[in-house]
Amino acid sequence: MSETFHVTATERGVIRIFMANLTTEQVASFTERPDEDTPAPINRALGVTNLDSDFVELFPLSNLDGLGLAGYLTEGLGVAAEDVKPNASRLNAMSGQVLIVLSQAFGGFETTITPTAPLKWIGTYTEEGASMKFEPLPSEGAKGTTEAPTGKPAKSDARIGGMIAMYALIAMFAFVALLIWVAG
Repeated sequence: MSETFHVTATERGVIRIFMANLTTEQVASFTERPDEDTPAPINRALGVTNLDSDFVELFPLSNLDGLGLAGYLTEGLGVAAEDVKPNASRLNAMSGQVLIVLSQAFGGFETTITPTAPLKWIGTYTEEGASMKFEPLPSEGAKGTTEAPTGKPAKSDARIGGMIAMYALIAMFAFVALLIWVAG
């Protein structure tokens, strides 16, 4: 029985790794579409219809000599080292062709992956910053700066000065009107 993976339309930062039982000659044609009406062999092997090849990597693990697959996941793809550490020796001991499929390869569409030969699922990892949690800031200096205002906003000096001048003019107008009325 093969593994089945559900990809949501909002999935971000998920990295799926597959071993690809392909010869060097087969690798070149595995991700290429033979013509516009025929999907690439990789689509059939993953059981998907659309796949953005810009977010798919297929290469021999020998390209990672000195770094290893575990190192590539942490340093190249941003997976947390503590997530890779339990499987690091197994990942670094593998040889042959590896297929790495990033979430963006599915173009934001909901789909199901059902890998078949020549692919074998190895693991699924998440980029370190993919699922962010926002914690309160530890500094007391940051508190209270983003609170919503309560009541009316404070009056500026210019506004207060303008109000005083307006009341003074009204009072002067009333006083002049009173003088004219008394004199008349």
